[in-house]
Amino acid sequence: MKYLVISDLHLGKGKFLQNGQFNILEDFFEDDRLYEFCDYFSSDKYFLEPVTLVLNGDILNLIQIDTKGVFTHIVTEDMTVEQINTVAIGHPRFFKGLKKFLKAPNKEVIFVIGNHDSGMAFEGAQKRFSELVDGDVHFCHTFKRHGIHIEHGHRFEAINTVPMSHFFLRGPQGKQILNFPWGSLFCINVLPKLKKERPYIDKVRPMTSYIKWCLFHDTAFFWKILTTCVNYVLTTYGDYYTKQNKNFKTSLKILKQITIYPRYEKMARRILKRDSTIHTVVMGHTHLQEWRRFPEGKYYFNTGTWNTIPSIDAGMHQDTKHLTYCAIDVHPDSNALVYASVNEWKGQWKPFVEDIGTN
Repeated sequence: MKYLVISDLHLGKGKFLQNGQFNILEDFFEDDRLYEFCDYFSSDKYFLEPVTLVLNGDILNLIQIDTKGVFTHIVTEDMTVEQINTVAIGHPRFFKGLKKFLKAPNKEVIFVIGNHDSGMAFEGAQKRFSELVDGDVHFCHTFKRHGIHIEHGHRFEAINTVPMSHFFLRGPQGKQILNFPWGSLFCINVLPKLKKERPYIDKVRPMTSYIKWCLFHDTAFFWKILTTCVNYVLTTYGDYYTKQNKNFKTSLKILKQITIYPRYEKMARRILKRDSTIHTVVMGHTHLQEWRRFPEGKYYFNTGTWNTIPSIDAGMHQDTKHLTYCAIDVHPDSNALVYASVNEWKGQWKPFVEDIGTN
C-alpha cells in the first residue's frame, strides 16, 4: 500500500486576474507538474496498485481570496463555495490531475484541512471540491491509518488555531461562519496590504532575519510593517467575532511563538510516544522540508512546499523551489513500514529524485 503526501500548495485565483493583471497573491505556478505527478502515480505500473494521495493542508489559499473585491473574516459556507469555484477557474489543470488520478482503480484522495483552507470544513465546500474532481474525497483534520499519522501542523501554534469546539461561530443573520485565529486574521486583513509593496514578504525564510534586515536596509517598509500590525491588533482586539480568542494565556503563547519557531520534531515525538501503533508522522505548515529518525524505527517527515521560497541567507543567494513530497509504503495487513522517503518531483521525463529514505 502506497501513500503520497504533499502540502502547502496555496492555490489562489490563478496567475492572472480577470482583467489580465498579474495576481500578486498567487503562490502556485506548478499546475502542469502537479498534473504529471497525478498521471504518473495512476498509470502504467501504478495503474492497479492501491495509492492514497494525501493533500496535507493549505492546498487552497482561501484566506487570501477576496469576495467581490473585499477581504473579510466573515466567511460563510456559500462564500467558501464561491472561492473554490474561483480557484477552479484559475487552476483547471490541478483539478484535471486529481480527476485523472481518481479515475484509475484503487486510488483515493484524502484532504487534510489546514489553516489557509479551513473553509473546507463546510460540508458544502467539501461537496463542491468532490464535484470538481468527479470523485469521492475524504476530508479530515487528522488522518491515521496503517501506523501513519498525518496532520497539517498548525494546531501546535496558538496564533494559527482555535479549539475544535469553537471552529464555527454564529455570524450575521444567524449564519454559520468560520472562527479565524489571529494568524488567519492577519493573512486576511493585513498581508494583502503589505504584499502590494513586497509581494514576497510571506515567503521569505527565515522571516525573523528579513524583519531585522528591513530595519536597517528597508527602514520605511519596516515602520509600515510595525504600524500596520499594531493597528491590526488594536482593531481586531475588540471585534465581536474574534474577541473570544483574546485572553492572557493565549496572548502569551502567541508572543512566544512569534519569536520562537515551534520545533515540530518535538511534536512528532509526543505523538509517537502517546500512540505506540504509530511509526510515521507527517506534517506540513512550516514550508521547511525535514526528517528525523527516532528509536525503534519510527520517523517524522515534513513535506515542505511547492511554492518559491525567497531567502536572504548569505549562503543561499537565490530563491529556492523544491517540489517535495513524502512517499510511504506499508504492509496492508501488518501495518509495518516497508519504506518511506522524501522525494523531489522532477516531471515525467525524470519522475523524481529521492532526497532521503528510511533504509
